[in-house]
Amino acid sequence: MAESEVRIAHTEALFRDVNERIAESADRFNAGDAEFVCECADPACAERVPATLEQYEDVRSDGTHFLLHPGHEVPEVERVVKRPHKRFVIVEKFNSVVARTVRRLNPRAGAV
Repeated sequence: MAESEVRIAHTEALFRDVNERIAESADRFNAGDAEFVCECADPACAERVPATLEQYEDVRSDGTHFLLHPGHEVPEVERVVKRPHKRFVIVEKFNSVVARTVRRLNPRAGAV
């Protein structure tokens, strides 16, 4: 299972990296919101997740939290921690391999 857990973590971290660029672009153009990509474990997922930049920053406040389209959760590795809007859920990685990997791959880990 560890290999599939690492694959899940890498897929989700890749989507998180894409969303970081989306958030930077939205901020650069003074947009209050954006359409982010679902940060789920499915590498073929193309769902869009509309959220404000403030909501997105709330997700990014924890390296184990991810922004998902409702219903895209993988209960074996994550749990829903917030349902701030019916358009998306915020999940937390509780699986130790996945949580450790996404923390290591967090682009904001060294940011102050």
